[in-house]
Amino acid sequence: MLYLATPSGGDVRAAMRAGLLACMTTPAQGNVIPPGCLYACDNGKFGKGWPGAEAWFAWLKATLDRYGPDRCLWAVAPDVPMDATATLPESLPWLQQIRSLGIPAAFDAQDGSEHGLIPWDLIDVLFLAGSTEWKTSPAAHRLAVEARERGLDVHMGRVNSRRRLRIAQAFGCTSADGTYLAFGPDTNLPRLLAWMNELHTTPTLFGDDA
Repeated sequence: MLYLATPSGGDVRAAMRAGLLACMTTPAQGNVIPPGCLYACDNGKFGKGWPGAEAWFAWLKATLDRYGPDRCLWAVAPDVPMDATATLPESLPWLQQIRSLGIPAAFDAQDGSEHGLIPWDLIDVLFLAGSTEWKTSPAAHRLAVEARERGLDVHMGRVNSRRRLRIAQAFGCTSADGTYLAFGPDTNLPRLLAWMNELHTTPTLFGDDA
C-alpha cells in the first residue's frame, strides 16, 4: 500500500523522491511536487479549497502539463462530501473528461454509496471518502472488495493512525492519504515509515490504537 501526503519539509520530500511516499495535491495547496515522485490530484471539495468546476479542471490540466500524466496515479472527480446521492450526478460529467487527459479517474464513495450509487464502468479508482464511521464500516469494506474484484484500485482518505492504516490494509486498499505529516513531520515521518514497513512485513491486527 502506498501512502500519499503533502510535501511538508525536506525529509518528507526526500522520502517522496525515494519512492517511500507519494504526493497528494489539491487546487488550493500550492506546493511543488518533488521531482520524480508519484502524485494524485484531489479536488479540494473537502474543506475550503474548491475553486469551482471549471477552475478545478483547468488546474488539473495545468498540473498534468507541468508534472506529466505518467506519474499521476489518479484524479478525483468533483463530489459532495458525506452525500452519496448528490455525489453521483456531481461526478458523472467529469469522469470521462479525467480519463481523456490520459490518467485514471477516481470516484469518491460517500455514506450510502453502497445502495447502487457507484458508476463502476466509468471509474478506475474507488476512493473511500465519507464519514469516518462509514468508510471503516462493513458496507465500505464490501465496496472495496467488489472494486478489487473488478480490477480497480482502492484508496482510503483521512488515514492518520496506525490502526486506520491497518483497516485500510484489511480492506484491500492500494493507497491511503492523510495530514499526519503536516504536523510535526520530524517526529511523525519516522513513525509513519515504520508503520508502512510493518504493513508490508506483518499480518493485519486490530485492536491497537498506537
